[in-house]
Amino acid sequence: MTAYGHGQLAAKVGMVGLAGLLAACSAAAPTPVTVRPAAPVAPRATVQPGIEGVLGDSAHLIRGRAVGLVSNHAGVDAAGISDVDRILRAGLRLVALFSPEHGFRGAADPGEQVPSTVDSATGLPIYSLYGRTAVPTDSMLAGIDVMLVDLPDVGARYYTYLWTTINVMRASVRRGLPVVVLDRPNPIGGTVQGNILDTAYRSAVGALPMPMRHGLTLGEAARLANLELGLGADLRVVPVTGWRREVTLDVAGLPFIPPSPNLQSLESLFHYPGTCLFEGTALSVGRGTDAAFRQIGAPWLDVSRVLAALPTDRLPGVQFLGVLFTPVRPGDDKYAGVPLRGIRLVLTDPAVYDPTLTAVVLLSTINRIHPDSLRFRPAGFDRLAGGPALRAAVLAGKDPFAIVRDWASPLEAWQRHREGVLLYR
Repeated sequence: MTAYGHGQLAAKVGMVGLAGLLAACSAAAPTPVTVRPAAPVAPRATVQPGIEGVLGDSAHLIRGRAVGLVSNHAGVDAAGISDVDRILRAGLRLVALFSPEHGFRGAADPGEQVPSTVDSATGLPIYSLYGRTAVPTDSMLAGIDVMLVDLPDVGARYYTYLWTTINVMRASVRRGLPVVVLDRPNPIGGTVQGNILDTAYRSAVGALPMPMRHGLTLGEAARLANLELGLGADLRVVPVTGWRREVTLDVAGLPFIPPSPNLQSLESLFHYPGTCLFEGTALSVGRGTDAAFRQIGAPWLDVSRVLAALPTDRLPGVQFLGVLFTPVRPGDDKYAGVPLRGIRLVLTDPAVYDPTLTAVVLLSTINRIHPDSLRFRPAGFDRLAGGPALRAAVLAGKDPFAIVRDWASPLEAWQRHREGVLLYR
């Protein structure tokens, strides 16, 4: 097992059936499939996350040092045992915990500020990096010799864990501390899809000019950030052993632990790079239901017309169902307690599914049918979309397939650009 440094290259709804909704669905209901890639995959027994390596071959990175750990409830080993327990059982000096968005227990609502607290099980301080401060302060880092980062990224540009990692790297440079990322598989594999963020729209939900579905692990993304942002961090990545880019989390045999309250299944992670865009519109993404980011809906949505207008033959790997759902405490100020007419996305073949294309087609179709109701929220949507271009194209009635085709050349250029930070093939 090798810990790679900054400069090293790796070759190395109940679904309720209103007659109108059911009539809009296909006669044979789509059958969800177990998420599996098409290509040959690594044997389950060989896939081990970075926590295993830092307690094994790479133990020299933390042995004899006071350790700060940036993680949450999903930071676990291959058997589901928490990093905290593994580190303490190994007799290492864990002195402080740091939590990202949703808190150390992963229960806080999206965007909710999380206070710093004390871990009742260990007595260790838990410093929130999604509350009054986003960057570790000198007082938080006092007495720490090395920072470990083990966060369950979801493979989408919008997720804030890369932003948190960058903030940890910035603070560690200030204090002269090394940063060790304990890597994990990209749970939805290494496929790259979507547009490239305009650098003028960098934010917590778009830390780097990368695609909506970026195909990187958190360790690789941290290496890219260190280069692109000129952070100068003393960064090491303890890699996943036995993982290849086409391997999804279920095939890797690692446990799926929901990384946040509204991403409750691996299938929701596959849809998230596309459906997250609807956060910037008047449609619900199903927050406050058991199928968040797997469905969209609104009281005014004419499901039958939208489904009939969708070019489903050009959207492989997914099928669509008419549903009713009612958000309960959704946390996004959208339709709490209001019954909604919705469309459920059902993953049928992850190997060919493009959630970003599917989202653009849905946006365009709904805008054509409900031009006065879709109601983009420009600031929020553009932050997610990486700039105003997508919103402008949809509002102008541009063909959605042409919109996505225009992304191809920048996407290819970005894939060439990232080659030097890749750790897996």
